[in-house]
Amino acid sequence: MQGWLRQAAGGLPRQFWFLWTGTLINRVGAFVVLFLSLYLTGERHFTQSQAGLVLGLYGVGGAIGTMAGGVLADRWGRRPTMLLAQFGAASLMLTLGFAHSYPQILVVTGLLGAFGEGVRPAFSAMMVDVVPERDRVRAYSLNYWAINLGFSLAAIAAGFAAQADFLLLFAIDAATTLVTATITLIFLKETRPARRPAPTGAAPTSGGGMFTALRDRTFLAFLLVNLLSVMVILQHWSTLPIAMQADGFSAATYGWVIAVNGIMIVSGQLFVPRLVEGRRSHRVLAVATLLIGVGFGLVAVAHAAWVYALTVVIWTLGEMLQSPSNAATVAALSPSALRGRYQGLNSLSWSIGTALAPVLGGLVLQGPGSTTLWTGCFAVCALAAAGHLLSGPARERRAALRRTEEAARIAAATPGRVVTTDLAPTT
Repeated sequence: MQGWLRQAAGGLPRQFWFLWTGTLINRVGAFVVLFLSLYLTGERHFTQSQAGLVLGLYGVGGAIGTMAGGVLADRWGRRPTMLLAQFGAASLMLTLGFAHSYPQILVVTGLLGAFGEGVRPAFSAMMVDVVPERDRVRAYSLNYWAINLGFSLAAIAAGFAAQADFLLLFAIDAATTLVTATITLIFLKETRPARRPAPTGAAPTSGGGMFTALRDRTFLAFLLVNLLSVMVILQHWSTLPIAMQADGFSAATYGWVIAVNGIMIVSGQLFVPRLVEGRRSHRVLAVATLLIGVGFGLVAVAHAAWVYALTVVIWTLGEMLQSPSNAATVAALSPSALRGRYQGLNSLSWSIGTALAPVLGGLVLQGPGSTTLWTGCFAVCALAAAGHLLSGPARERRAALRRTEEAARIAAATPGRVVTTDLAPTT
């Protein structure tokens, strides 16, 4: 067990553990978004369409926040961007709890989405800055584990808090966000790489702002392929409960079936780095995407609760492989000067997937029907897996160039130091 713990968590930088601790604390208190729709319809007595508009504005604000946060992380710095977003989100969280009128709630929720999601690019960029490339899959697995553990605990605790007083949800969420902001303020140092002239022969994507990132075809192709699997995996909270309801299952049954996902991630995610160690990331992503496709495809023949649970087991295995490999790929493709922007674009692609998944899934379910939806999910994932395999060599070449650029940047910053292409410095 000690050997396994060392392999899973040993040797990571001190600053990473402060980031990890902040993630866990923030997720344990992430109550508001989980219960916002229930609060709006139950406590505030808004209609479902009104509640839907509020949630939609949160998503719009989040999309704007991720883009703005990515730009600020590169121009202003990771730490100040995180502090602005975290203190702003805590204030808005409490403000939303005291807002009563519908226009007030609309405005505050939109701003909350911008500040709440605006921290993500800076957080992710800082993690890339402090964790060497060879350790990133482990680091992302640990962070993903903390996210899911915190989410599971939050879902349980928020239920009890909501029974006492809905305002308690907003207060606890704001408090944990403030604790996370305090960790950022006291323990985290700025990690944004110093701006220096690009080394001779470097690709033009080494600088130039958001438009440069948007012209990076290798990165955009990766985001497009990943978006396909995102739209499939997000069916678990949109069309999957509808399919189970059509089969006569209650909301409680859906609850324990989907709980398998969280249980597997919390109990098994830390074994993933050893499983994928030494394997090419595009092949891991291809296998992960196929597992997701198989899991959702089998929903077409699932009519018993245990079969639904089995489908969750299969696509969760794919999700566990995909998440850290996906994050490590984004990090490897990002030039150091534009890490915030690249992370912002990656977050934006997930926001787009979150918006498209329920709409497209609902249209297919209502039109051609359930069988078409789930077999279509498998077909989309098979296409995405092929995309990973076909575009993998180009990604590897781009990642090798990024390593060379980063080694040259570090060497220029510290004359007399030799830096290997895996960014492990030696004198």
